[in-house]
Amino acid sequence: MFTQLKEMLKKPALYEKGTIALWTDEHISKGMLEAHLDPTCDAATRNHATVRGHVKWIASVAPTEEYRDLLDLGCGPGIYAEEFHKVGYRVSGVDISQRSIDYALSAAKEKDLPITYWCQDFTEMDFVERFDLITLIYYDFCTLPTESRAKALENIYALLKPNGLLIVEIHTPLYIEGREESTHWEYAEDGFLCGEPHVCLEAFHRYDEHNTVLDRTVIITEREIKSVNIWHHTFTKDEFTRDLYAAGLRVKSVYGDMLGAEYIESGKEICFIAQKG
Repeated sequence: MFTQLKEMLKKPALYEKGTIALWTDEHISKGMLEAHLDPTCDAATRNHATVRGHVKWIASVAPTEEYRDLLDLGCGPGIYAEEFHKVGYRVSGVDISQRSIDYALSAAKEKDLPITYWCQDFTEMDFVERFDLITLIYYDFCTLPTESRAKALENIYALLKPNGLLIVEIHTPLYIEGREESTHWEYAEDGFLCGEPHVCLEAFHRYDEHNTVLDRTVIITEREIKSVNIWHHTFTKDEFTRDLYAAGLRVKSVYGDMLGAEYIESGKEICFIAQKG
């Protein structure tokens, strides 16, 4: 076990995977769902007041009369999807977490909402439906490695109808500016990442030549050692514009956030509206 721990404590190669995944792990996905459903929390889903503000703004720039069929990527348990339905979209959602999708399906059935949900990785979508509008919210795109980002945009292009829109938010390099590499450890009887007594060794790593950072947690229990890697890539405006263009999407407009703020070069986030065609 010591040899395994020694290897775990090395700085990982760029986009190296951890041994467990946040969205599909049985214990972690339970806590993640609870965070999604907390209306005051900004962890898994933003607080629900902000969600309603985002949906109102999206409906103003992509009105339902023109963009009726909406696909929400990384939909979680359907918080945004239900709000999109309320303002008149015909809504579908995709998420990698079976627990979140099961909750969303149950909620839609209980509330008699005509929302379609799929449990899939949105970098590997394989269904034939086409959409007027696709949303990718809360910087989910930033967590993907380079090849998966390209594949996701390729899939989004294929799923959009002609002249369809993608609305996506990303972080700029200013989001991680000044944050220094660090490590620390703590002991817990129970926690978000592990449901039994364990030691967490947490590290923050920078990959400045790639505008990428890593939050890594190594979890040590009496039985095993495992790790969670959360990658976050940041984009310049020009870089993301090139990525969209490479996928066949053109930039229609750029904002400072998903509430319609004016874009400024010194901002930490950007909201892109891109169009197919």
